Amino acid sequence: MDFTLCIENRITTILSKMLKYLVFRPGFVSLYPMQLFDDFELFDEGTRRFVDFQLPNTELRLWEQFFPRTEADKYFRILKETTPWQQRTRKMYDRILPDPRLTAYYGGTKGFEWTTDLLDIKAKVEAACGIIFDRVLLNYYRDGNDSVSWHSDTLPADGVHHPIASVTFGETRLFKVRPKDRLVTGQLEIPLTHGSFLLMGETMQDHYEHHIPKTSKKIGARINLTFRISEPGKQVYTIAPASQP
Repeated sequence: MDFTLCIENRITTILSKMLKYLVFRPGFVSLYPMQLFDDFELFDEGTRRFVDFQLPNTELRLWEQFFPRTEADKYFRILKETTPWQQRTRKMYDRILPDPRLTAYYGGTKGFEWTTDLLDIKAKVEAACGIIFDRVLLNYYRDGNDSVSWHSDTLPADGVHHPIASVTFGETRLFKVRPKDRLVTGQLEIPLTHGSFLLMGETMQDHYEHHIPKTSKKIGARINLTFRISEPGKQVYTIAPASQP
């Protein structure tokens, strides 16, 4: 097959996928699982892929390969080996259960002191979205058995939700999103890949829930960093325009 024709066919396939999934559009009451790109589809290694999901009432934007592979590998190794991971517990009915993942907090008033590597990651994220964050939650998913249930993040001290920047290093895990409005059915499914950056707008937690499901597949570890704002009145922010940085 002619190379040009091959590329045209691949582009047609991708456009067909994009037109097939009408996700969270006003006036529709159905939501469909959505994955625009396969891991090796059309794009070369090192190319950033950008998706603006254009959700009603909030922003949700994804940069795949935001961190180059070698840089992402480095951060994964350092964070895995040097982070003081803890397994927290929570009460469920009359039982105390361990969280199915390990965690660590940095920044704010109660977290560990920032490391050089975390500050480097934070600076790159802030430069892309134009928002200054003051704390970060790290989650370590050791294998497919680790997960986080459906939830929307709790309000910070000032009683107002802020944007959250989510960075992934390690194994790809599925990030599911559903509206709190139960009249809207279905879910949005986003594979968060090694080195990806997902930006959730300040109203995301008001209108949507998200979770990382367990998987029976034999997979490796994933480290997720969610950069947050906790200090009341610390800043006035505007999310950068919806384009690839």
